[in-house]
Amino acid sequence: MSGPIGVFDSGYGGLTVLKELEKTLPQYDYLYLGDNARTPYGTRSFEVVYEFTLQAVTELFNRGCHLVILACNTASAKALRNIQMNDLPQMAPEKRVLGVLRPSTEQLGHLSRTKHVGILATPGTVQSGSYTIELHKFFPELKVTEHACPMWVPLIENNRHDSFAGQLFLKEDLDSLLNEDPQIDTVALACTHYPLVKDYLTSIAPKNVQIIGQGEIVANSLKEYLDRHPDIENKCLKNGNISFLTTESATIFEEKASTFYDREIKAEKIKL
Repeated sequence: MSGPIGVFDSGYGGLTVLKELEKTLPQYDYLYLGDNARTPYGTRSFEVVYEFTLQAVTELFNRGCHLVILACNTASAKALRNIQMNDLPQMAPEKRVLGVLRPSTEQLGHLSRTKHVGILATPGTVQSGSYTIELHKFFPELKVTEHACPMWVPLIENNRHDSFAGQLFLKEDLDSLLNEDPQIDTVALACTHYPLVKDYLTSIAPKNVQIIGQGEIVANSLKEYLDRHPDIENKCLKNGNISFLTTESATIFEEKASTFYDREIKAEKIKL
């Protein structure tokens, strides 16, 4: 029985990934789940992020998804490997869960000329060290500097990132990263909320520094994955429909989602 492609995030940021998936692969059905009642994940422990993420994946499987994308860097860093290695073989060996971290790291090393890369992320992603670990698998010669930005997600979710005070936070964090390693020429925005501040960061970054978002990389990676795995691709519905689930108030989700997604949506509130 075919089903939609599941897209999970702890909140709203995954909508930036969904937008790129829809742009690159418009023929598929998608089911988005935001765990907005328990966001943010970035400051939570490995155990809690794993528990919450597994609950969300299970919900999406139960709703017919054969493939789930963790469109959340913290969930990808703290929960994906456990789910892939320990849970999937028991609960659904024929289904797949993919993250955003690996596709991003596979590309990053190719984009840097100086081989000095910076990562801007949530405290949880930085604490996991996952970007450095994954990047060194593909590019052992890279010098990787990670910097945590604890204020960025609340600023973006409250639509304060364009304010004078919000931009001060953004500039301060970018400057801190670049001061730590002045040879950085490529900065990855390793949180799905951060594309909303990409234009501002690009405008204040030195001319030799490129700011890289994740959505497009993840979308292209998924396209290649589906081409390589016809067994999974054949189980994905292709009616171009998109549905939204949230663990918060559906009304609040619909209002805030417009910051990340360019059109009105209807959401259903669920419990995990």
